Amino acid sequence: MGVVRGVQRGLGRIVVISVLGAAVVSFWSDGPVPVRAAPVVSQAPASGAHTPAAAGSADWQVTHPGRHGAIEGFADHVSVTPGQPVQLFVSTTALTYTATAYRMGDYTGSDAQRVWTSPPQVGAKQAAAVVEQPTRTVVAPWRPSLSVDSTGWIPGDYLFRLDGDNGAQQFVPLTVRTPSNVGRIVIVNAVTTWQAYNRWGDYSLYDSPSGKKSERSRAVSFDRPYQATAMEGAGDFLNFELPMLLFAERSGHEVGYATDVDLHADPHLLDGARAVITLGHDEYWSGAMRANVTKARDQGVNVAFLGGNEIYRHIRLDATPLGANRLEIDYKSFDGDPMSKTNPSDATQDWRSSPDARPESALLGNYYQCNPVSADLVAADSGNWLLHGIVADGEKLPGMVGSEYEQVDLSVPTPRPIEVLFHSPLICQNRPGFSDASYYTTPSGAAVFSAGTQYWICGLDPHCPKASANNGAVLHAISAITTRLLDAYAQGPTGVPHPAIDNLERLHVPGSSRDVVPTAPPPPVTD
Repeated sequence: MGVVRGVQRGLGRIVVISVLGAAVVSFWSDGPVPVRAAPVVSQAPASGAHTPAAAGSADWQVTHPGRHGAIEGFADHVSVTPGQPVQLFVSTTALTYTATAYRMGDYTGSDAQRVWTSPPQVGAKQAAAVVEQPTRTVVAPWRPSLSVDSTGWIPGDYLFRLDGDNGAQQFVPLTVRTPSNVGRIVIVNAVTTWQAYNRWGDYSLYDSPSGKKSERSRAVSFDRPYQATAMEGAGDFLNFELPMLLFAERSGHEVGYATDVDLHADPHLLDGARAVITLGHDEYWSGAMRANVTKARDQGVNVAFLGGNEIYRHIRLDATPLGANRLEIDYKSFDGDPMSKTNPSDATQDWRSSPDARPESALLGNYYQCNPVSADLVAADSGNWLLHGIVADGEKLPGMVGSEYEQVDLSVPTPRPIEVLFHSPLICQNRPGFSDASYYTTPSGAAVFSAGTQYWICGLDPHCPKASANNGAVLHAISAITTRLLDAYAQGPTGVPHPAIDNLERLHVPGSSRDVVPTAPPPPVTD
């Protein structure tokens, strides 16, 4: 689930994610003609090193989204490497518009830096959405409007803001990914989850114009804008991703940038990386994504899951006319997916569902339980190196569990040894349970941390009401723990200096002793 934050930080701002880079083009009736433009602000070093002292741009937000269809757009890539061109597709009722690129990050006075602005472009209203059958896939059959050259741009999460002379504004996302992640902590944008919830054209992997779930899309396309006022989808970036991006850049460690589509497409993306971090709402995973993260873990790459609903939906990706891996397929049913007849292992029932159940817990450590919930995060193992000296056993961090959560559940495959660091009692849908933040280590030396709650990243944001409550105690604790985690992960396989010490029996987790007592299955997920 995603909730857009509005226009100021803290449940504040408007939808977003990332863009790309550099020069642009004048509108041309037969297509885009690249015109290289000088950068507005001096660029950071091409090595990808972050420059915290660089001045930010205070005016990056969308403050006037305009009426439906006033201005909107999308890119023909979800990510690029520096120097790779990207085409923007824009539809607007404005006579002219501009596109301005912002790199999101830790800048002085702002969370963004303006790096480039286009010359005025001639506006045009493009064709209506098309719904492709039988999968009810919405596409925008538009002509390209701008061609953007990313030469010299440093990796990171970017936003293109479209500004029409009609006063309307919207964002177009793209990530400029890191060419090599050797020695880096890699931050992964969950664009497949953004797209799953995207209702542009009135369809998503959840919804249909009729409101009937049975008539929802079975495949969604990146060849369309994100819904301008979405309370889900692209809004996840502001709620569940941006605070961690800012925190990671402030840490001083070398950061890598990628999307989960890159994780799917490139089996070598994590080669030599120190760690990979998925963010607050990373629900939709392909088989290749899961295989590549598992391989990296088994080669000593640390992993952190900072959400509460990872690796739940099983997807596969296919091509569209605009390129590879731009069609996201999820039937949420084995029998309903034609792939079940030809390649059953790639059929798109949920990961934990039969006939080929592969629960997320085998990689995550935790197991998704329920939604929605709100509860306190309760420390359970203050002797662990991540918690020691920061919180005491039984100490509560108010309101930090929600709205989706996970629990260590030994009735499903679970790596051992595993430590539960926070063991937080709650009731969700009239069912008692626990939200667990867990930590396990592997023979490769890799460590895997799972926050077990979507609100962990909120705890890193000084503007989030939950973080600032209780005199900032939540912000202090979550920030200190996350700092300690990043510092250790940046040194290499963290399981070597900090092996997990299994504590499940002490916490009376069902099944932790020799007398295995399976836990009751969680209620069905309806999000």
